[in-house]
Amino acid sequence: MNSTPEPSSASSPAVAADESLPPEIAYRRNIRAFGESYHASLQRSRRRNGYFHRYLTRIMSHQILPGSRVLDIGCATGEMLAAVKPGYGVGIDISPAAIEEARRKHPELTFHEMAAEEVAKLGETFDYVILSGVLPQLYDLHTALEAIRSVCHDRTRVIVTTFSRLWQPAIRFGEMIGWKARVPDESWIPPAEVRSILAQCDFDIVSQKDGILLPIGIPLVSDLVNRWLAPFFDFFNLCTVTVGRAVPRTNRLEIPRSVSVIIPARNEAGNIKPLLDRVPAMGEKTEVIFIEGNSTDDTWDVIQRTVAEYQGQFAVSYYKQTGKGKGDAVRLGFAKATGEILMILDADISVPPEELPRFVDLIAKQQCEFANGSRLVYPMEKEAMQFLNMIANKCFGWMFTFLLSQRLRDTLCGTKVLRKTDYEKIVANRAYFGDFDPFGDFDLLFGAARLNLKITDVPVHYKQRVYGSTNISRFRHGWLLLRMCAFAARKIRFI
Repeated sequence: MNSTPEPSSASSPAVAADESLPPEIAYRRNIRAFGESYHASLQRSRRRNGYFHRYLTRIMSHQILPGSRVLDIGCATGEMLAAVKPGYGVGIDISPAAIEEARRKHPELTFHEMAAEEVAKLGETFDYVILSGVLPQLYDLHTALEAIRSVCHDRTRVIVTTFSRLWQPAIRFGEMIGWKARVPDESWIPPAEVRSILAQCDFDIVSQKDGILLPIGIPLVSDLVNRWLAPFFDFFNLCTVTVGRAVPRTNRLEIPRSVSVIIPARNEAGNIKPLLDRVPAMGEKTEVIFIEGNSTDDTWDVIQRTVAEYQGQFAVSYYKQTGKGKGDAVRLGFAKATGEILMILDADISVPPEELPRFVDLIAKQQCEFANGSRLVYPMEKEAMQFLNMIANKCFGWMFTFLLSQRLRDTLCGTKVLRKTDYEKIVANRAYFGDFDPFGDFDLLFGAARLNLKITDVPVHYKQRVYGSTNISRFRHGWLLLRMCAFAARKIRFI
C-alpha cells in the first residue's frame, strides 16, 4: 500500500469483520479498503514528506545497479521503482488506486494489483526485490517471505527498510497535527528481529545499516546531517536498510517422525473442543496431551467427554495433575509424551494453533534448537494484553537477553518447542537450578541456556480470550518472576 511508515491509529478505518474469512484474508481486505478510501490523503502526506521519500529513494538507488531486473513489493505509485532505473521493473501493490496511478505515471514499467503473499504468480525471478516499509504491513511475515523466495535466483538481493520505534512519538505527533496520514495498525520490527525473521526463512544477511537522522527538508542542512552525521549516530536514525540473499536449503531435514502437543488446561472448559479441532497435523504422527490442573469449572469432564467423542487423526490422551502450577503440568505432559519434538500450547487459544507447524519446521531445519513464541511483533487484538503486562513482557525480555546472552523478546509466551532428546538433557541437569519454576517456561529457558542450545524467537499472532479469564496474577507472579531472574543471574550470568 505504501513504501514508507504511516503507523497505526485507533481512528484508522477498518472494514467490518467477517468471521467466516481466514484472518489473513480479512486483514488484507482491510488494508485494501483503507488504500482505496484514503489514497488521495496518502499521496498528500507523501508530498508533504517529500524530502524523506526522496532521500530514502536515494539510499535505495545506491543498493541497486541500474539496468537490473527489479521487483518492488508495496510499490505505491511507483516513484521508487522508477528512480532506481531498472532495465525491467515490476511493481505490485494491494491498492487498486495506487496501481492505477502507477500505470499512468510510469507506462514503461509493469504493475500488478497483488498481495505480497501472491507474488509467486508472477512466475519469474529478479535481481533485486524491494520491501520498503512493507514488512510491518504484512499479516504473516513467514508466509510472505516464503512466497518471495519463489522470485529469487541464486544472486538475488532482497532489500528491506524498516523504521525505528524511537521515532514513534514523533510520528504520532505528526499524525495528530495532520502532517502525516494515519493508517491501520502495523508492527514495529527492530533490526535484530528483521535479521531473525529473514534467517528463519533462509535469507542470509549481507549488510545492515541505519540512515536518515533528519527526515525534514531544510536546504543544505538536511543533506549535510544525513550524509555526514547520520552514520555516526545509528541509534537515533529513522530507518534501517537490511540487504539479504536467499541461500540454498541444503539444511532441510526430513519431516519429523512424531510431534507431541502438551496443553495444560485449568478452567478452560470452553476451549477444549476448539483446541482439538484446530491443532494441525505435524510430522508423520501428531499426539495431543491434555493436562488438567485442579480446575474449579468442569474442564476435566469436558476433556474426557471431548476425547471420547473425538474421531480425528491424532492420538489424544489426558491426565489430571496431582501437583500445582503450570510447571508441574508441563513436566507431567512431557513425561507422558512419545513425540520426537515436544511443544507447549496454552489452552486459552491466544496463540492460534494453526501457527504451530512453523516451530516444528525451524527445529527440523536445525535453524534453532529451542523455538520460543514471540507475541510482540504483530499488532495484537485490543484486549489480548493489558498495558502493564506489555511493559512487564518487554522488561523481562530485556533481562533474559542479558542473562542468557541470547536475544529473547518475549519470555512469557507459553508456546515453546524443543526436541525430546534436548529436554531429557535439561531434566538430567535440573539439579543445577533446582525446582524453582512454577510456570514451566523458565525451567526450559534456563535449562536450554545451560546446554548452550540455540534459542530463536518465532513471531506469533496474539488473540484475546473468547472463554474464561487469565490464570496469571499480575503482581504476585511478577514478583516471583523477578526473584527467578535474580536466581538465574547467580547461576548463569554472574558465575
